[in-house]
Amino acid sequence: MSSSTRGTGGAQRPARRIALTAAIAVLAGAAACAPSSQTGDDAAPGSAAPSAVIDPAADFDLDALVAAAKKEGSITVYDSSGDITKVATAFTAKYGIKATGVKNKVGDTLEKMTREAQADNVTIDMTLYEDGPSLVGELLPQKVVHTWIPADLADGVPEANRSPLLVLQKANVWVYNPKLFPKGCPVDNVWDLVGPEWKGKVALQDPLGKPNIIEWFNQLSNGADQALRDAHEAAHPGQELKTTQKTAAEEWVVQLAKNSPVLTSADDDVAAAVASPNQKQPRIGLVSNAKFRDVEEKNYSMRVCDTLKPWSGYLYPKYSAIATKSKHPNAAKLFTHFVLTEEGISHEMGAGGIPGSTAVKQGSFSPPGLTDWKKELFTFDPKYLAKDFADTEAMQDLWRISHS
Repeated sequence: MSSSTRGTGGAQRPARRIALTAAIAVLAGAAACAPSSQTGDDAAPGSAAPSAVIDPAADFDLDALVAAAKKEGSITVYDSSGDITKVATAFTAKYGIKATGVKNKVGDTLEKMTREAQADNVTIDMTLYEDGPSLVGELLPQKVVHTWIPADLADGVPEANRSPLLVLQKANVWVYNPKLFPKGCPVDNVWDLVGPEWKGKVALQDPLGKPNIIEWFNQLSNGADQALRDAHEAAHPGQELKTTQKTAAEEWVVQLAKNSPVLTSADDDVAAAVASPNQKQPRIGLVSNAKFRDVEEKNYSMRVCDTLKPWSGYLYPKYSAIATKSKHPNAAKLFTHFVLTEEGISHEMGAGGIPGSTAVKQGSFSPPGLTDWKKELFTFDPKYLAKDFADTEAMQDLWRISHS
């Protein structure tokens, strides 16, 4: 395939797809003990995810890392959330190191970091990155970035959150307007969303412009086939799911695409389509939990579909990755250390979230209707990231063809 589209607001970019063995390679980079000036080693095939580097505990010295980072003087961090500016401000206040946080679409960050690495002109020191498949399939095996875990915080990071380094999970949730539906969410099964009653009434960001929706489709296909078949049986008792697709998830994706969904370029538009004060059209929407911060200011009426089975939405991960050729490697390590603490990551959890470190408490805010994030939301499995990467274009094509 000569080109691919990966969540850049629909923009095309040249394909950099590599062999699958490279996509599932281990970036066994030997990041020097902090403080350091270089990171990264050859990738080696044989694991479902790249390995994070953890400095030997005996060699890790936080004070020395802080001193080395201060000598470097600054750091620039890219993130798809505007909350990164708050994290950067807090980092500067704590350490006296100028930190610049830049909000940027994940696909554009992928493009920029790759080009900077190729040109040996790196300006992005690290990223808090929300597209696991391209991280595992492109940035890590191409040694554009590496992942590093500080030894003094490593015990709080579960094995499943290490490769790559997960620092936070946020949520995309199905929502409704309780003013229009005062008795509660009008749907109780995800298969209802693809039925004739909801034709043209389901709103979401265009999956071709939001990578974690395509990843969600692939994660469902890889790890939730039986759950979706059981849900179909519950929605249509005695009616076997008949499909020519490989999985129940693919069939659900096809039916959703064909059901005239309302597609937008941003979650703001989805929230408005569902919950704006003068909204009269009954709709269900898929939005980030961050949109609940707008409810009071915009006088929105919005609540999570808490009765929806098997899930009310899904958790999507945010990973930390350091540019391999960063001119400020120690500042990047220190920033990584910062976002693994409550003091750092709390600035990304104003609308809720689950930290990657078990030593940090879950964000105190929960959207109305969402009571148990881990129970009510589908969770991505990192063991499928390489397969998600390999399956990305096929899933994009399935959506594109079905929607057209």
